[in-house]
Amino acid sequence: MKIAVIGVGAMGSVYAGLLADAGNEVWAIDIREDHLDAIREEGLRIEGASGDRVVKQLKVSTRAGDAGLCDLVIIATKASGVESAARCIPPLLRDDTLILTIQNGLGAAERICQYLPPANILLGVAGGFGASMKAPGHVHHNGMELIRVGEMKGGLTPRVEQVVDVWRAAGFTVKGYEDIQQLIWEKFVCNVTFSAPCTVFSCTVEDVMDDPHAWKIASGCGLEAYAVGQAKGISLSFDDPEAYITAFGQKLPKARPSMLLDHLDRRPSEIDAINGMVPVVAAEVGLRAPYNEVMTAIVKSRETMF
Repeated sequence: MKIAVIGVGAMGSVYAGLLADAGNEVWAIDIREDHLDAIREEGLRIEGASGDRVVKQLKVSTRAGDAGLCDLVIIATKASGVESAARCIPPLLRDDTLILTIQNGLGAAERICQYLPPANILLGVAGGFGASMKAPGHVHHNGMELIRVGEMKGGLTPRVEQVVDVWRAAGFTVKGYEDIQQLIWEKFVCNVTFSAPCTVFSCTVEDVMDDPHAWKIASGCGLEAYAVGQAKGISLSFDDPEAYITAFGQKLPKARPSMLLDHLDRRPSEIDAINGMVPVVAAEVGLRAPYNEVMTAIVKSRETMF
């Protein structure tokens, strides 16, 4: 399969590297020239959860159009980069080219649909999946639990199964789902709980859970997201959200959310797609989300100083 990965930061690099190592023709598209130059000259080194390898067969460019027509386009940018990615990929698309977008938070598919027809858009959810940049051309794969893939409008279709097969052949643990929106929201409730609170308090998941004052705020953020999801008619697999997010946090006690890591590196986070989306969606269903409003405002205020 011919695949373009738009956005080869840490996670996008793992996607691109493993898919290329499995024999697919993969183009890595990114704006970081130092990273692409290192891949072009020495190959992409991936170490960690998926083994230690150097992938030399990746093709790289800062211009998406250089890849030509593709079978699959994976948008692996941060949430803030989705719109620019959607604007640059039309030269890659045939009528049957699939677009798989994998981001944290909500709204990625809707932003893509502002520029591209929705018919061929698939949604992905990366659970227990982490990676970090070690240096240009070098990433560490921290963990790989499960990649979930589904149709934006629902349904387990043959083309979802085709994409699942391609990822599985590359060594990923991956599964197609009938209702991907349910999985997106279940991850979203957990992300909302820990992302902004861990960032504001500059601490790990465990630290937030152990501090009753911080936990009241963090769990309040998650409960607001749960209430909004219910009001939207999202079918969630649990009816005790605090127990659900507690169990999630207990699996990752030492974790520092990517939002906190962004702030430690003094770069803008995905706050608008995570905690910032709760008040937006709440307003659509006649609710308020004061915990998320305040936490979002604090994070965004700090980011003005970067």
